[in-house]
Amino acid sequence: MKEYWYFEDFAPGQDIDLGTRTVTEEEIVAFARAYDPQPFHVDRDAAAHSIYGGVIASGWHTCGMMMRMVVDGLLNRSASMGSPGLDGVRWLAPVRAGDTLNVRYQTVQTVSPCWLMATHFDQTTPRSGFDADAFTCTVR
Repeated sequence: MKEYWYFEDFAPGQDIDLGTRTVTEEEIVAFARAYDPQPFHVDRDAAAHSIYGGVIASGWHTCGMMMRMVVDGLLNRSASMGSPGLDGVRWLAPVRAGDTLNVRYQTVQTVSPCWLMATHFDQTTPRSGFDADAFTCTVR
């Protein structure tokens, strides 16, 4: 991995692996109690009787975990000046305790020295084998 990233270091099609993180039920419930207290995030019994069959992480929690991995693995070592926002967020599969998130940062296009279009993919393994989250954002 590069020591420091600048605009010129990104090219369309580039895929950067930002590592893995395993999710625990304790952190799922703690986040949900504070920010998204729906029953299938905070209550084992209610979650067991939901369409999910058990406790799942809030989509916002998975976004936060992914963002931490992007910051630690790339943005803290880049000339990024922030982002004007996300173009889209999709929660494609539930994230459960014991799932491992693997985050990849893929460059879609480079527009100018001030704008970089990037897509983040957040995958869960081994339980689902499907992408959990997909993001498209613009990074300055």
